[in-house]
Parts: sequence; structure tokens; C-alpha cells
Amino acid sequence: MPVDDPYLVRPAAGVYAYVQPDGGWCLNNAGFVSDGGRTLLVDTAATERRALALREAVVSTGVPLPRTVVNTHHHGDHTYGNCVFTPEALVLGHDNARTEQLAAGHQLEMIWPATDFGAMDITAPDLTYSDRATVHVGGTEVQVLHPGVAHTTGDSVVWLPRQRVVFTGDLVFAGGTPFLAMGSLAGSLRALELLRSLDAETVVPGHGPLTDPSAYDSTERYLRYVAELAREGVAEGLTPLEVARQADLGEFAAWRESERLVANVHRAYAELAGKPEGAPLDIPALLADMTLMNGGRPIPCHA
Repeated sequence: MPVDDPYLVRPAAGVYAYVQPDGGWCLNNAGFVSDGGRTLLVDTAATERRALALREAVVSTGVPLPRTVVNTHHHGDHTYGNCVFTPEALVLGHDNARTEQLAAGHQLEMIWPATDFGAMDITAPDLTYSDRATVHVGGTEVQVLHPGVAHTTGDSVVWLPRQRVVFTGDLVFAGGTPFLAMGSLAGSLRALELLRSLDAETVVPGHGPLTDPSAYDSTERYLRYVAELAREGVAEGLTPLEVARQADLGEFAAWRESERLVANVHRAYAELAGKPEGAPLDIPALLADMTLMNGGRPIPCHA
């Protein structure tokens, strides 16, 4: 099997994580829970080809196709494939995830017009919640929790208390750089406290290999590093791009998508200026700055 092929990990009986290496732009993780009679899917994939491969991975384990799909947030790499599983499956997500997905539409095609996303109909959640929801898959309790504004305004954490497995969505990038452009730095720090309170054994991040709660610590160190860079940059009258270009990434230099630093500094600047958490930023301007941070090369879509 090529090293970049998606693969399944079974952290507990009836629980599977679907990992797409290497977790870069548009290579997200998904997962599913099944009692053999019913199946719940967590997130889908960015392209028709990849969503169909996820569908085949579910079938390969001998469990039924999902009757429920939970979206951890609205970004297309986690939701474009919803249409491959509907109308047979009901899609569940946070109130804001539905609003954001409908507003974003085919945003990924606009960012990466050369990528073949396939025939993807935008399929937003049919059922939404505001604070928490619980789905029972046979004897397995699946808690869907809103951490507040964090990666986006509509994030969901999927927690299996008996199995002690948590699907974090993009609150955690294992080996990758966090991305706060559509969320909040302060809110992301609060979300880590929620994750810690669950006392999970296995952490399925939104991108990258399975990990454990130590990933919360490294994520927190990065977020506090960004906050300090932003405070210093504001004090010195620097732009976010100037701050990011001068920054010494230190322990974070090996993380994928380091160009996200400038977007994260933009978010930190907005919060220092008193803007509400999750307030919309100028996404085209952020993409332009990230392109400059990427050596002037377009940010690659790996899907």
C-alpha cells in the first residue's frame, strides 16, 4: 500500500478512524462508529473520489452504510462528501455549521480551481443543535458537543465516553499548524480545556495521525506563542505579515502548513482590537499573505 493511501485505525470495538496522510490542505480525517446494525459517520471528504473511497472503507469493515453523518465544522474538506451519503443518511451539525456551509458554497473550488473536486452538491446539516446533542448507535453513546467559537463558529467535538475516544475536528492538527482564520484564538484555548475535561485516551485529530491528549499541550503552546507574537507586533506597529516573516517558529517549524501563522496573527490582531470572536476577516487578503509566506507559491491543495 502506498504510504499516502488512506487507512483505517480501530481504537476501540466498533470505532474506526479514517486517516488521509499526510493531513495537509484538504486531507482531513473522518471516522465511524457502528454496532453492526447501525452506523454513524464523523465527517466526509473534500472530493467525490475521496468520499467514494471513504464509503468503500466503511463497507470493507462489514458494517452498514451510515444513517447519520456528523460534521465537526463546515469546511469543505470535512463536508463536501456529505452528498455521497445522502439522502440515506441524515446530516447533523451545529447551527452555525449549517449557516456557514451554505454561505461558503463551493469555496474550495474558488481557492483551488485546478483541483478536480468532482460532482459535489453542497449538502448542509439537516438537523442542527446549539449546545450539545446525543446520538445512540446501539449501545454506544455518541456525545456531540459545541466548544464555542474555536476553529470556526460552528465546531463540534464528537465524544465516545465509554470508549474514551474523541474526534476533535480541526481543534487539533497532529503535526500540522492550527488555523484560526474563521474562528478565535481565545476560543481555541477554551476549547482545549473542554477537550482536557473529557479525559480521552485516544484523540482523532481533524488532520494527521491518531494521537493522545499530549496534543492539547503542544497546540496550547502554539496558540500562546501566536498571542505573544501578536502583542509584540501591535506594540511595534508591525503588520501581521511582517510579524510572521520575522518569527522564529522554534519547536513548531516542522509542522505542516507553517504559512498559516500569518492568518493566525491576523486573527490575534482582530481580537486585540476588540473584534468579536469569529468576526469575519478578509479571507482573500489572508490567502494572499499566506501565499507570500509560502515563498510566493500558491498554497497547494493535496486532495
